[in-house]
Formats: sequence, structure tokens, C-alpha cells
Amino acid sequence: SSARGAIWVGGVGGGWDTPARELYPRLCRELASEGIASLRVRFRIAAQMDEALFDTAAGLEYLHSTGATAIALTGHSLGGAVVLRAAALDPLVRAMVTLASQSYGAGRVGELPPGCAALFLHGTADEVLPARCSQDLYRLAREPKRLLLFQGAGHILAEAADQVEGAIREWLRRYLTER
Repeated sequence: SSARGAIWVGGVGGGWDTPARELYPRLCRELASEGIASLRVRFRIAAQMDEALFDTAAGLEYLHSTGATAIALTGHSLGGAVVLRAAALDPLVRAMVTLASQSYGAGRVGELPPGCAALFLHGTADEVLPARCSQDLYRLAREPKRLLLFQGAGHILAEAADQVEGAIREWLRRYLTER
């Protein structure tokens, strides 16, 4: 069986904060039971894009060292731009998910590896980063891709936590497979 891994990246605070009501730890536990190893990244220097990218790339290197053949990246807010940039650099990334991503620093969305499936999630009531950010990223991304907007959900997506979790679980199960 192929070795599969997932990396989970937070927002501008750089810590262990997780969107959508503890989404990350819940999915980490659940996916582990399906043979998908999870790695959560805590930034050494919060809010610095290049340093955050370096930290995420270190996580990718670690998964490579364990023999992973298919990797998923998920990031919230600033972390969305970080995982987009990281995914563009790594051909093993099969799935990439952003939650309420900023568009600044995410210009490489059109350079995701061929076949890297991109899922963009955003709340329509986000007062930190407008849903337009994810709409712009979606438009620039190649297929396979999907955009999900959650009516009335804010930046943390707590109001749509169950739907968000279901959508990400389904996306990773579908695309985090060895081709």
C-alpha cells in the first residue's frame, strides 16, 4: 500500500490554532485510522511568508523521508497561501486545501503540479479576508478544482464546521491516492 501523508498549516498566528472547531486534530485522528499520517506545522516566525514556507517545506521533506508517495496540504488564512506555494514546489502533492485563504503571496496557484486537486473553502461573512480571495484563486487554478462558499460563515468557518470537515475528508480520500 502507498504511504500517504497530510500536512496541516494554521494562520497568521503561526501556532496550533485550528479553524472550524478543532478541525485539524479531528481529521488527523480520523485519517490516521485510514493509514494517512498527519503532520501539523507550527511556524517558527509567524506572519513571515518565506519563513512559513520554509517550515512547511521542512514538513514535506520529513514526509518524503518516511517514504510518502502522496501528500495533501491544508492551510487556513495565511496558511492557505503558504500551502499553495509549497504545493507548487512538490510533485508528490496530490491534494491541496485552503480555508479562508488570503490571495496575497498565492500567485503560484496556476503552477500546482499536474493533477494536484485544489479545494478552496471560504465563508461569505468573512470579515478578515473576503470570499473574493478564494474566488480569485479558484479562477487561476487548473482542474481538478472546486470552490465551496459557506453562507454566513466567518473567517474561522465555525458556523460551517461540520460541512467543512466533510468536504475536506471527502477531498483527501478521493485525491490522496497513488496514481
